[in-house]
Amino acid sequence: MRETANLTGMVLKATPSGEYDRRLVILTRERGKITAFARGAKRPGNQLMAVSRPFVFGQFRLFEGREAYSLQGAEISNYFTELSQDVESACYGSYFLEFADYYSRENMDAGELLLLLYQSLRALLKPSLPNSLVQLVFELRAMTISGEYTEHPPCQVSDSAAYAWEYIIFSPLESLYTFVLTPEVQKELKFCVDRNKKRFIDRSFHSLEILEMM
Repeated sequence: MRETANLTGMVLKATPSGEYDRRLVILTRERGKITAFARGAKRPGNQLMAVSRPFVFGQFRLFEGREAYSLQGAEISNYFTELSQDVESACYGSYFLEFADYYSRENMDAGELLLLLYQSLRALLKPSLPNSLVQLVFELRAMTISGEYTEHPPCQVSDSAAYAWEYIIFSPLESLYTFVLTPEVQKELKFCVDRNKKRFIDRSFHSLEILEMM
């Protein structure tokens, strides 16, 4: 008999399923990316309505079915409602969710990627950090976690840009968002990160296309 599992994670996607349900994609620390259905989540007043939205982070109580999980309830630590109050930050956040969805798999240890995603969304809420820099840090470290990177920048750059590249790759996740760069150095870093993406990533991201048009 299958039992209820308590998994720590974040909702990456929430799409309608039938008249009243939602289909969720959740990045979990313990089991990687999973699919779960929130039954009745679209009904007014349903207890699952608030917890079955993108960006929601916490501990999810799930029943494991044959092909998917069924969401029973959740204890939420952060809804990231502040992101929805700023269009640009919301687009960056949506892009991070897409990026994490691309790199996550079922039955993988996703603790590091989940923590990176959480810290990156928090960084978007810091006025002192440019969102464009947060994006570069998130992209490079996510590729690093997946093993798709080089220890040194893929092209000739200044010492400052080279140091930033190596700092992003090797520093503890809790210390990632503790620096800013001059526009010139950030431009160098972006060139290198974009080159790395072109080498390893074979798809486009809808949220990034929206960002580039803004």
